[in-house]
Amino acid sequence: MRIHHWLIATAVAPTALFAQTPSTLEATIRARLDSLQAHGTFYAKQLSTGREIAVRADEPMNTASVIKIPVMILAFRDADAGRLNLDERYTIRPEDVRRGTGLLQNFAVGLQPTVRDLITEMIITSDNTATDIMIAKVGLPRVNRMLDSLGYRDTRLRMSVGQTFRAVWEALDPKYASMTDREVYERGSPNDSLASKRNTAFVLDSAKWLGRTTAREISRLLEQLERGQLASAQSTTEMRRILRQQLYASRLPQRVRFRVTMGHKTGDWPPLLGNDVGIMYAPQPSGPIVMAVFTNGNTGSFFDLEATEGRIAEDVLNAWWK
Repeated sequence: MRIHHWLIATAVAPTALFAQTPSTLEATIRARLDSLQAHGTFYAKQLSTGREIAVRADEPMNTASVIKIPVMILAFRDADAGRLNLDERYTIRPEDVRRGTGLLQNFAVGLQPTVRDLITEMIITSDNTATDIMIAKVGLPRVNRMLDSLGYRDTRLRMSVGQTFRAVWEALDPKYASMTDREVYERGSPNDSLASKRNTAFVLDSAKWLGRTTAREISRLLEQLERGQLASAQSTTEMRRILRQQLYASRLPQRVRFRVTMGHKTGDWPPLLGNDVGIMYAPQPSGPIVMAVFTNGNTGSFFDLEATEGRIAEDVLNAWWK
């Protein structure tokens, strides 16, 4: 749900190799998060050993587009159950189109991607048009019932992207609650003199979040995905592949992308919020590491925020990859 920019990793000082004790690594990551002008949380777990790092990891946070991961998981579970045909084509209508991230809004209405294409774009370009189509297909309440059945108490999809964008207008004036999704698309976002102040309050108001989760819970969901506990072997392979195709690499993968592969999903409202969660595939014997970083209410440099998240991933890799 954001406008993205790339960072130059060499613009900041290199990260030193830290001692291998969990307490030192945790202190380093906590200090990095606390250096930001934002509230940050973090969790990481090395699946081969079970060792973990947690910094405020059980605090519910604004997911932004990170909540699209459970939508993907339910879609593949529905495909496994024969409820959803991933090869079926969907005709995009004017009322389907959403602003923000994604490519589908740039093509002529009437495009016919497959359901698999929609899921892929929902993750790798965080496409908001694809997201709302998929939420409608699988059902928002069913996403939360799935999460509940899997034991997740703090992870919830709260509304569609279209509803979120409409709520931005409602924050300006309740009369805008009657706007259609197409009208919201055509008008964009309010740009009056108080828009920035309202957006800050909007991002911090948990009643307005697209979704919520904790760093620990979303990491556990990724662990279950990586272990093949959420869907068939074929669907698990496809979901891993999609996550590895993620287009945006300026946060967790920023400083490690040429050393390891990573499947991940971002979630943004720049410059106020920049999240990233994923699976880092360190070579054996270290193996996969799940991790999640969330920030909220950022009032500082978004460049520094993204650079700090990249350093944190590098800290973990340097400490745990032997």
